Amino acid sequence: VVPGADPSSRQLCFAWGPAEALVCETRFGRRGGSSLAGPAEGEPGPSRLFVLRKDQDIYIQTLRKLFNESHGIFLGLQRSDEELEGKTRKAQLVQVSKNYRSVMRACMEDMHQAAVSAQDPALQSQYSTQVSILSAMELIWNLCEILFVEAAAAGALLLHLLDWVRLHICNVDNMVREVLSSENPSKHELFWNVVDIFVLQGRMDEARQLLSKEASANPASGNMYRILDDLMKKMPVSSLGSMQTLTEMELKWQHWHEECQRYLQDGTFASNSHMESICKVLVGDEDAILEKKDLMTTWYHFLVTRLLYSHPTVKPMELRFYAQAGDRINSLFPTISMDLFLDGESSPEPLDTILMAAFEFEMHQVIKECSIALSNWWFVAHLTDLLDHCKLLQSHNLYFGSNMREFLLLEYASGLFSHHSLWQLGVTYFDHCPEYGRAYLELHIERIPLNTEHKALKVLRICERRQMHDQVRSICKIMAMKALRNNRLGSALSWSIRAKDAAFATLISDRFLKDYCERGCFSDLDLIDNLGPSMLLSDRLTFLGKYREFHRLYGEKRFGEAAQLLLMLLTARIAPLSFRMTLLTDALPLLEQKEVIFSAEQTYKLMGCLEDLTVGKAARQKCQDDDVETMKVEMLRLALARNLARVIVKGGTLEGP
Repeated sequence: VVPGADPSSRQLCFAWGPAEALVCETRFGRRGGSSLAGPAEGEPGPSRLFVLRKDQDIYIQTLRKLFNESHGIFLGLQRSDEELEGKTRKAQLVQVSKNYRSVMRACMEDMHQAAVSAQDPALQSQYSTQVSILSAMELIWNLCEILFVEAAAAGALLLHLLDWVRLHICNVDNMVREVLSSENPSKHELFWNVVDIFVLQGRMDEARQLLSKEASANPASGNMYRILDDLMKKMPVSSLGSMQTLTEMELKWQHWHEECQRYLQDGTFASNSHMESICKVLVGDEDAILEKKDLMTTWYHFLVTRLLYSHPTVKPMELRFYAQAGDRINSLFPTISMDLFLDGESSPEPLDTILMAAFEFEMHQVIKECSIALSNWWFVAHLTDLLDHCKLLQSHNLYFGSNMREFLLLEYASGLFSHHSLWQLGVTYFDHCPEYGRAYLELHIERIPLNTEHKALKVLRICERRQMHDQVRSICKIMAMKALRNNRLGSALSWSIRAKDAAFATLISDRFLKDYCERGCFSDLDLIDNLGPSMLLSDRLTFLGKYREFHRLYGEKRFGEAAQLLLMLLTARIAPLSFRMTLLTDALPLLEQKEVIFSAEQTYKLMGCLEDLTVGKAARQKCQDDDVETMKVEMLRLALARNLARVIVKGGTLEGP
């Protein structure tokens, strides 16, 4: 749907760009095929143009930090030492993953602050939406980090999932502060909610601290409190650095679980429904956990809580097995957890589908669903690149030749090229796509608008470093033509030399000479004085450089060298025909010097050049004022004859030509 367009009354036409589409209304109506659609019969109405952008997120200012900082992390990962093996390599990749997540969180905080300070309700809504999207992105990334990058083993897996739940799912800090700041915390209406949340998240120490306040306020329940506190204290928990085997952990947990069941069957907590409910949670009672559904808010919190109290030593591959199971023997399956939690009240959201695919270890499904659900390619491109470095996607090639990592990086980098400054990041992403990256870069870099010389030089350096010779020539020719249109001859000449375009350099050299004839002086002297070997690009450019050198020698009163150079320019036949009279006229001041500059032989050569110019019709310059031209010729002949006489008198002999 294009807002503002009415495809029902007019046909629309479009043209694709690198990252945008141009849509316009045609003069042709829907009815009648080729009849004109307009306000009056047979008259065309006004047409409107629409620009449709594919990656709108790239233009959100607050997301610039996400793109810029993640670019540095991406480059660091490409340059990392892949020879490292085992735990060292895994630790390196996990750290890269955490760096990506820290950038997401920082960007989320900035976006939240922008939403709070925004005055415009529409802008506030946009920022709030972006906060929700970034939060979901980090939630998915963190789970993928646990399951795929870190590949946590049994025992450690549940610890990581608990940390994941505590970080993302349920923030109880405000509720805890409200309860603890009250005069009598144990009587606060939210007291047992906070205790329940701590238990559901496995935060036993904090739950025990709160329960101690209940015991102090109600001495009658002291015995129940001590038993429940002892059960919570003795609950076996794996630790990351523990030397305890999985079998030992399972035996300890089984004994503790049986002890909890005995107290529950004996009715120890029957007089206190809250404590009894907590004990039911400890034994993994499904109905008791579901009763606290509102406190958990999500099915994946529910799943992790059930695993904690029913199967704390769950193995990574068991998650996949349970997700594919169809029965409810152990009540551990992620699919069943979602169905139980939602209870038919609502259908799964895209986020639920993505997390479910992750729990089932369907990496490609995670990437596919994220590509569909998210509004840009940043997330899937960087996640896929990380998983590829973990060697988890090596066997997956796409049918059209590129692997999934490269395809997604190409899509992301192509989107960056539609932005006026982020395109520079896209260059390095293309650099790390070995199969199609170079071809994409060549196509995209030609479409960058060269608004300023500074930007053109930046693009040029990028092309030169990568030996993209065709693009270098194209950029230089474009900039040379722009400079020439603006009558900036120095800049145009500089760009044409850089492009090694002899024809264009000749054209600009002619413009310099024409400008000199009209104004009597050169512009851009610094450039012409420092042409160096570049003047050999074309004969006309060589002439321009040497002619400027003649003026410099004359200005420094080095008349002998100036005369020799001028004669060389005349006899070498590299000067344009229209300029040869100017060269001969430049000889007049040298011929009139007190000291004889030109020898007899040189004078004869000058005479020959003058005769060639005046005798032949094809070589004769046609000026608007013939009298002026005739006067110049006569002055030159007189000066040459006088100089020859001075040479003869000075030498005492007549030297033949």
